[in-house]
Amino acid sequence: MSKIISWVAVLVWMTIIFYLSHQPVTISNGLSVGLTEVIVQKVEGIASDYEFNMDSANHIMRKNAHFFMYFVLGLFVISALWKSGVARYRGFRLALLICGLYAISDEVHQYFIEGRGPQLNDVLIDSAGAFVGISLFCFTKLMLSRRRFH
Repeated sequence: MSKIISWVAVLVWMTIIFYLSHQPVTISNGLSVGLTEVIVQKVEGIASDYEFNMDSANHIMRKNAHFFMYFVLGLFVISALWKSGVARYRGFRLALLICGLYAISDEVHQYFIEGRGPQLNDVLIDSAGAFVGISLFCFTKLMLSRRRFH
């Protein structure tokens, strides 16, 4: 049952990524600008001497969202593979392949969305996020298994 739930989590997260990627640029940018404004206001409240360039802050927010979404996807995929009996190096490589291919398909999908388009840079950011998530999962598993034996 745990294995099924893990794969359902992967599919749900992929669906969320697809939904967010399917939004026209005006809606997508509106969401990120709104979130960026809230964060900038909070940071300026703490560090009032610092002035933010909203365009740069929004760009950073959007790229960090890519990283975060695929970080979580990487965690979900490697967890599902692990629970399915595909662990260690084979699981690591397969999880990275799955996430990388999904990142590529996501960018191709954006080609067909109004105002959006595929960007190699986003595939690299997505893949980096997945790599960090997968690596963190594997490192944690390794540390926990070593701890059990000592």
